[in-house]
Amino acid sequence: MSIRIVTDSTCDVPEPFLTELDITAVPVYVNMGQDSYLDGVALSRTEFYRRFALGEAVTTAAPSEGTFVEVYNQLAAQGATEILSLHIADELSNTGNVARLAAEAVAVPVTVIDTMQVSVGAGFLVMAAAEAAKAGCTLAEITAVVQDSINRTRIFGMLDTLDALRRGGRVNWAQFGIGTLLQIKPILLVYKGKITVAARVRTRKRALQQMVDMVQTHSPLERLAILHVNAPETADIFQQHLTLHFPPENPPFMVEITPAVASHFGLGAVGVACVSKK
Repeated sequence: MSIRIVTDSTCDVPEPFLTELDITAVPVYVNMGQDSYLDGVALSRTEFYRRFALGEAVTTAAPSEGTFVEVYNQLAAQGATEILSLHIADELSNTGNVARLAAEAVAVPVTVIDTMQVSVGAGFLVMAAAEAAKAGCTLAEITAVVQDSINRTRIFGMLDTLDALRRGGRVNWAQFGIGTLLQIKPILLVYKGKITVAARVRTRKRALQQMVDMVQTHSPLERLAILHVNAPETADIFQQHLTLHFPPENPPFMVEITPAVASHFGLGAVGVACVSKK
């Protein structure tokens, strides 16, 4: 029995883990102007942020059904007897639904799971599944690991600007109207497929401390990562705050969020993905 793990590029699994855990990541599409790019393949982060900062319109799209069929068939040809395909929250993207359609068109059994998360929140679940597969667990056992982890996985994120989120329609703009006038930094919570406003804070410094406090309510931690959208300096400061309070067994890593997700949260956003221990 050989179980292979598939995900998509929005899950932000760092390249070293993709290689080490034998995870296949299918790129989604990032559309800028009249051009369409494979996320993380045909458009550099530098070029994306340059154009994004200039106000160029950005949209995203799921991989095609045919792309998933091709990936699943390739893995089957390499010896996979079962495939577990984990993707960005169904509430936020059509990617999982496309993967389900593709699963019906291939001979190898494919199970598709909604991670109910985004970016490294989803990536942590993908990594947990791959670790369990590498340890020889059955598909049922791996699925149980993922479902249990979903309940313990959260992302807290501070937005530096509200324009991208407003354009994307991910959160009701009425929730932020007064915040714009008062220059409030909203802190979002991504949990079990929903994006909600967890707090509104007046300054970036207070927002970073607020996120540390929020993470602390869910400690001890099993996994921890710092996320940012072209904001490495703020992310470094935030990482220093976090590591003082939370020295997890697995050291935290930092991820510059993939353009397909960054386009919805805007430049300067900084956050943290965490998984509580059982």
